[in-house]
Amino acid sequence: MLGFVAPRIVLLSVPKTGTTALEEALAPHAQLVLRARPEIKHLTLRQYQAAIEPLLQAIPGPPFRTVGVVREPLSWLGSWYRYRARPQLDGQPNSTAGIGFERFVTDYLSTGPRPRHAALGRQSAFLRPGSGRSGPDLLFRYEAMGALVGFLESALGVPLSLGRANVSPPGDLTLGSDTAAALRAALAEDYALWDGALTEAP
Repeated sequence: MLGFVAPRIVLLSVPKTGTTALEEALAPHAQLVLRARPEIKHLTLRQYQAAIEPLLQAIPGPPFRTVGVVREPLSWLGSWYRYRARPQLDGQPNSTAGIGFERFVTDYLSTGPRPRHAALGRQSAFLRPGSGRSGPDLLFRYEAMGALVGFLESALGVPLSLGRANVSPPGDLTLGSDTAAALRAALAEDYALWDGALTEAP
């Protein structure tokens, strides 16, 4: 998570939405940088509203706006699947090496205890606000990263060059039609967020 005092912006770090590349480009311009450990870097919107927002409210000026990124849900899940197939995880319980994408998604959709390789949350849960609060002020599509970069360049008054970081290896993401339909139904809230997300800078 990154905070910028002058433009009054907080950029949330939704996992697997290009946040590492954004962090590398933006951290030198931020006054608040939460990084390194995942539980610190990836504070949810609810955690931000409970723990960090009250601290920022003490800084004179208008309210801080929260900005987030949401990825097309099947692409998001595929990125996790490919990321967990990397050689560094071979032999670990969360590795997806040797596991087909169809099985991975079926395990992810399981209503019982899920195996470690499919133990993942939801983007919608990450972006869910606290009780009586509203969601992110601005939510951009991952697939329209240029719109977010343009918005941040204008807000910060600096040019930004986004590199590639934490990239998942290639992998076969073939999925049967029944499983794809079940996934879309299960992730209806995520798809609603993605459908309504920005594709152009406001």
